[in-house]
Parts: sequence; structure tokens; C-alpha cells
Amino acid sequence: MDQIQAMRIFIRITELGSFSRAAEDLELPRATVSTTLKNLEQRLGVRLFLRTTRQVKITEEGELYYQRCLQLISAFDEADNLFAHRKLQPEGNVRIDMPHSVAREIVLPALPDFSARYPHINLTLSANDNAVDMLHQGVDCVIRAWPGESENLQSRPIAMLAQTTCASRDYLARCGQPQTLMELGKHQAVGYFFAHQRPESQLEFVVNKKTQTVQMANSLVVSGADAYIAAAKAGYGLIQTSRQVVSQSLARGELVEVLPEFIPPPMPLYIMYPPGRFLAPRVRVLLDWLIELFSRL
Repeated sequence: MDQIQAMRIFIRITELGSFSRAAEDLELPRATVSTTLKNLEQRLGVRLFLRTTRQVKITEEGELYYQRCLQLISAFDEADNLFAHRKLQPEGNVRIDMPHSVAREIVLPALPDFSARYPHINLTLSANDNAVDMLHQGVDCVIRAWPGESENLQSRPIAMLAQTTCASRDYLARCGQPQTLMELGKHQAVGYFFAHQRPESQLEFVVNKKTQTVQMANSLVVSGADAYIAAAKAGYGLIQTSRQVVSQSLARGELVEVLPEFIPPPMPLYIMYPPGRFLAPRVRVLLDWLIELFSRL
């Protein structure tokens, strides 16, 4: 074993106070750690540790050697990483898929920052509200409002988006502004469906720290967040969606918040990608950037 590696092993034994813990930390057999330390002491001609069955105590010579090793390893690592930024700059093609509204309102406005950080990564961003076959469609990662159901995907929550209940001015002028949850029985909501799932026409509210579901009548069922919001603007009834997504529509008066004192539960967002310990650097930096972006919302 080379001298640099022997120094690293010695440093970890000193810092952890244990041969076993150093071996575990360095992912080496304990016998390798013990043999390395023994050979190091023989080469130096001094005892670096006093060893008993219960503890490992560094000697005075060991402390002097430890301080010198720290300086040498630090200088070695600094020299070794001098050009690391060149060879570690991620590059290549990455494809990501996400809902239309998330792409339009959250990701695309911030995407120039990612491109500035990683100019050698070529992104393909597709907007879609339904499930995708990542393997066959060549997609590296997806963002969805539900966790992955496939064992072949790793799912990680990245955001809890505040939701709002809203409707168009025309609808409220025609049907009235509900003041209580009981009055929702006189109203309609825009129905929504995902591929291969039954349509849903319900609203949810947090009441006394519990989620209360209100089943709603509807005269229109749509698929896709853009169609869902457009149907509300056209006067087809109430919707619940991310406040971030409809913030401009609310500001322009195209939609009006309904029952603001009754808060819907937040909408979870998940990022999904193939499992495995090692992701391509170009995919890893995109995941990290997205997590950073959504943490600021």
C-alpha cells in the first residue's frame, strides 16, 4: 500500500479512535488497517498508538506525525484537485418531463441559471401531465404530483405547493359565491382525470387539522393542468390548483379565490429517476438544481 494511503488510514484511526471504525469509514478490511499501521510504525521506527483491548491512545510521536500528515495530505489533495473542475464539468444530453404548468410557471423562468452553470449540458424538456415510460422514451427524470408506482423508479419529494380554490368571475356572478363548505353542494367543479384512472370531481380542505373531502357535481371533465385552468376561466366551475400556477390569473382578475378561510391541503411534487447508487453527473447536477429551485418556493 502506498505511503499516501497509509497516512490517510493513520489519520482516520487518530480521528475516530478505533481501528474498526476507521476500517468501516474507509470501507477497508480491519486486517488491512491493522497491517498498514503495523508496517507504518516499523518503517518510522516509533510507536504511533498505545493499544489496549478497550481503547487506542495516540502517543506523543503519533501526535507529531498526525499534525505533519494533515499538512501533507492537504497539500497533496489541493495539488491533485487543481484541474478537477475541468474534467468534472458535466456534459451531454439530459431529458426531463414535467407537467405543463410546472414547466411554464416555475422551471422555465429559472432555467437560464442552470444553463449558465452547466453550459455543456443540452436539455430536452417535455411537458406532459400523464405517466411516461422513462426507459422506452429515453427520459432521465420526471416531475409529478404523485410518487412513482413502479419499483423501477426512485421517488423523492421536492416540494409542497400551496393550493387555492378559485373560479371565474362569470361563474360566481351566475352561481353565487359560496361562504361555507355546506354551500358547495349547490356548485359545480371542473372534473379532472389522469390516463388509466377514473375521473375525479372533488375538492379537499383542511378542517381541524384533518382533510375533508367534498364530492362535487360537474358538467365537464378534462385532462391536463392547462385545460383544467382554462375550463375554470370559461366558467365551468370551481378548481383547486397550485397558487403559484394561477397567481397571475388571480392578479389579473381572470380567476377569483373562493373560500379563502378554508385552506386546501398542499400539493406534493415528486422527482423520479431510475434507482441506483451512481447517476450520470449530468443527471445528478440537474436533480440537485431542481431540488434547490423548489426549496426556494
